[in-house]
Amino acid sequence: MPFQPPTIYALASGRPPSAIAIVRVSGPRAAAALEMLCGGLPRARLATLTTLTAPDTGPIDQAVALWFPAPHSATGEDVAEFQLHGGRAVIAALFAALETIEGLRPAEPGEFTRRAFENGKLDLTEAEGLDDLIHADTDRQRRQALHQLRGLLGHRAQSWRQQIIEAMALVEAGIDFSDEGDVSAELMAPALARVDALKCEIQETLAASARSERLREGLQVAIAGPPNAGKSTLLNRLVRREAAIVSPHAGTTRDVIEVHLDLDGYPVTLIDTAGLRETPDPVEQEGVRRARARAEAADLVLWLCEADDAASTPPELAGDAPLWVVRNKIDLTMTSVAGEGTFAISAATGEGVDALVTALVGFARETFGGGEASLVSRARHRALLTETAEALARAGQRAGEGDEIVAEELRIAIYALGRLLGRVDVEEILDSIFREFCIGK
Repeated sequence: MPFQPPTIYALASGRPPSAIAIVRVSGPRAAAALEMLCGGLPRARLATLTTLTAPDTGPIDQAVALWFPAPHSATGEDVAEFQLHGGRAVIAALFAALETIEGLRPAEPGEFTRRAFENGKLDLTEAEGLDDLIHADTDRQRRQALHQLRGLLGHRAQSWRQQIIEAMALVEAGIDFSDEGDVSAELMAPALARVDALKCEIQETLAASARSERLREGLQVAIAGPPNAGKSTLLNRLVRREAAIVSPHAGTTRDVIEVHLDLDGYPVTLIDTAGLRETPDPVEQEGVRRARARAEAADLVLWLCEADDAASTPPELAGDAPLWVVRNKIDLTMTSVAGEGTFAISAATGEGVDALVTALVGFARETFGGGEASLVSRARHRALLTETAEALARAGQRAGEGDEIVAEELRIAIYALGRLLGRVDVEEILDSIFREFCIGK
């Protein structure tokens, strides 16, 4: 008998309890699951109200069943879907019934999407876009992920790959007619012209996408300063909730506190650090060490000090992140705090905080770029497109060394684009990508 992959099942909706739960089944035994639980196969791609019944225990729930025969399904396999009430006991009863069917097993993380990729429903860039869409925290991250899921990079890369293959066909035809010098030269010239145009197009795409992968990870903003300057109060003010403990006692914050923030659509991680000072307390010393390390690794440092503390000066940090001086507690002093690059706020009352937020939005816009999401969103994309462009450049530069050299450089470019799409030699990167998915995807 031919090998049949196991049929997998998983909860494809949110954590129970919920109003509706969706359980997805994919594989050659999906039809058997429907027949056992529903008493027969519903019409393809038509939602059918039925009573799910387990042979051993009786009725499970009144539910909607759907049947998607291969290859016209999300995974390219036979797929069954059950939409039932989202109580824990209901879902557990359905899972218990599915476990009794021979050939079925629970899905692993990302296994549905991996099967869709292996069956040609998605290329690798679209699968990565789906993962990014699931994990998007802000609207700009969502838009960028949707670009990937819609296959904008994949379709462009496929077009580039096809054009390089056509150029290589011209070069290899010239090799076949190497005895006729005129024929070889006539074929090489249009091939090199096409290669040069593609190289420029890929380089332009890389230049336009220089900051896109940063959008996936977000901006790191560290709030640093001396003890009791109001760092935790400012963090709570910015995130609009009590995320950090606020106390009048110096040294309350001992460890680094991170809070994710949607700042006008830009993902920002605010980092509240321990007050920087000399201390004999070994626990606080470790907090100060961690605070300094996170500030040096941040994209922006907000040095928070009291408005009337003229002696407070920012420390020398090893990182190259810009440092903004934020003078806090202006509600408690009459001292003038005006100055270029200085913000005057009261974290307790909110005075001046709007101006600081506006500046942070501007910094994020400058860091990420204010336009639409670009094609390249991962370091993997950038590395493979760079490899492609470099191979195309070498093909043009080495044209005088022989047609075989040009053909080999074009093969390298084709291979790099194939790896980008996930169509050649990708086994070692598949696990690293799909294991980040949630179960049910």
